[in-house]
Amino acid sequence: MTTSADRAPLDEQIAQWRLYLRRRRAIHGPDVEELEGHLRDQMAVLTEAGLAGDEAFLIAVKRMGSLDALSREFAREYSERLWKQLVIAPEAGGELGKSTRTETLVVLSLAVAAAVAIKAPALFGLQLGGGDEPFYARNASLFVLPPLAAYFAWKRGVAVVTCAWLVLPFAAAAVVANIFPFGTGSDTEALTALHLPIALWLVVGVAYVGGGWFASGGRMDFVRFSGELFIYYVLIALGGGVLTAFTMMMFNAIDINAAWLAEGWLIPCGAMGAVIVGSWLVEAKQSVVENMAPVLTRLFTPLFTVVLLAFLGTMAWTGSPINLKREVLIAFDLLLVLVVGLVLYAASARDPQAPPDFFDRLQLLLVVSALVVDALALAAIVARISEFGFTPNRVAALGENLILLVNLTWSAWLYARFLRGRGSFAVLEQWQIAYLPVYSVWAAFVVVFFPLVFDYR
Repeated sequence: MTTSADRAPLDEQIAQWRLYLRRRRAIHGPDVEELEGHLRDQMAVLTEAGLAGDEAFLIAVKRMGSLDALSREFAREYSERLWKQLVIAPEAGGELGKSTRTETLVVLSLAVAAAVAIKAPALFGLQLGGGDEPFYARNASLFVLPPLAAYFAWKRGVAVVTCAWLVLPFAAAAVVANIFPFGTGSDTEALTALHLPIALWLVVGVAYVGGGWFASGGRMDFVRFSGELFIYYVLIALGGGVLTAFTMMMFNAIDINAAWLAEGWLIPCGAMGAVIVGSWLVEAKQSVVENMAPVLTRLFTPLFTVVLLAFLGTMAWTGSPINLKREVLIAFDLLLVLVVGLVLYAASARDPQAPPDFFDRLQLLLVVSALVVDALALAAIVARISEFGFTPNRVAALGENLILLVNLTWSAWLYARFLRGRGSFAVLEQWQIAYLPVYSVWAAFVVVFFPLVFDYR
């Protein structure tokens, strides 16, 4: 809650925001008062959830960006000052500093918990690198996603009842992932390892939005967070790789093989802890990293479009069919998911009220190219099934490509309507967000029913 001591600086910040709007645009009277009412309502909700005043103000202004473009610009400029406060305040001993110190301790504790979790099975004779890799592959998401969900539930002040509901999917996943008698080299076991994180990521999303999955703007915020976490995780992984290499080099210099340290501790524990730390960095410094995803979208959209067109042209020229090995199918699905991700991030960074431009046409070309590739892959999968029968991998690939086909087809249709002036961009954004749970539901179906249907093969 905001105390009387906090109101003065908060009122000053709101006055700065109001003055910024009036200087940059002729806005007076009821218009700015209406916007300020929305801003104060957002801040009240955030401060009641436990955020400090400066944090609540920044997040509220950023949310106001969906209503007012100048508020979005103000948030970017103001966030630079807040960045300095986040670093300096702990030394100053202010309320924001105390909040940051507390959150740091919570994050580090959860990161350690995730690192310890992946080593805990060794107490029961399950050794990472000792032939028990299938167990670790199935349970990898269960080592780290519950602590991550716990972090967001704590940060958002999620109610106890909601927390209990969040625990249930993780408990059910732990049972399902370990109760089936998978055989050696089982395809359904590999599918479980691949699909379980997708199914549970939706649970993390519910925790991220504070239990209100259908609240306005929350799902798109989670989409942004997911991409930004990926960026941070890659950067942390690169740094971890350098750390591991130097560790091996130093121990080798004294004729000691430190492979046990790197493979048994640094890599697995670091991989788990980095998810929690990366999530915290995205949350704490989101004003800085927020611009990375749109920039990468602008960069990779034309590159992926060229690659897809080159692939389709080469395939048509040579007449070569698509190879249906499992690794190839996974690669194709990842490619199509990346295309969907590019569409999502383009939507998140775009002003829904802006008119169509060249980049929108490029996005449509990318979606149509991906749609053709998906259709060709589906045709190859169906032909393979009709000739050799059903297998877990083929059915999983069939379902995933059908799901992507529906998404890409309707996205292409909505993009075309928008470019022709017959529809709004907001409809396309709403479609992408509404479709997200479909991926998690399908992944959960694969995890639960495929082992039973295919007799654990």
